[in-house]
Amino acid sequence: MMDFLLQDCLANSKLYAWGVLPGLIFIARVSDVTIGTIRLIFISRGMKYMAPLAGFFEVLIWILVIGQIMQNLTNPACYVAYAAGFATGNYVGIYLAEKLSLGMVIVRIITQKDASSLLESMKARHFGVTVLDGHGAKGKVQVIFTVIKKAHVQEVQEMIRRFNPQAFYSIEEVGDVAKGVFPARSTWRDFAVLRMFRPFRKSK
Repeated sequence: MMDFLLQDCLANSKLYAWGVLPGLIFIARVSDVTIGTIRLIFISRGMKYMAPLAGFFEVLIWILVIGQIMQNLTNPACYVAYAAGFATGNYVGIYLAEKLSLGMVIVRIITQKDASSLLESMKARHFGVTVLDGHGAKGKVQVIFTVIKKAHVQEVQEMIRRFNPQAFYSIEEVGDVAKGVFPARSTWRDFAVLRMFRPFRKSK
């Protein structure tokens, strides 16, 4: 009976050391790296209350993980789980950052084709546009500038592909934006997460 209990304890100990513990380390590392990525976005967007809160949980999780690593220095599975969690956390953090769609971008559109239909469509959605006449490598062009929320980028890209599929365009992040013309209503992509963070945004 004693031998059976001893073997059972050893089996459970090995299962914890080589399965449960590395799994917990992996999950914790994914969590703290993901939070770290989101924290950097909060900092860049001036969310002075959300950034410290995210930093608190990021460091707390990291300390707990390091503590387990230091207690199991002879267990290579912990090292592998730590590294795999870090790599996965970067991917998850970038993915969530894209889904959050925080911030503003400037879209530059250069087209040789008449852009009146595109401009009318953008104005109908209350996107502010600035149009300039220019000269490109192949002749006269129109240059269109618009500053929009990241959440609206896909919508503007669809407009470009629909009305001016051959147009060249580039998208670049911008910092603070003062005044301008923007859609009065938020789309479903703005609703869930961004509304929670809006009270913490840095005042313009």
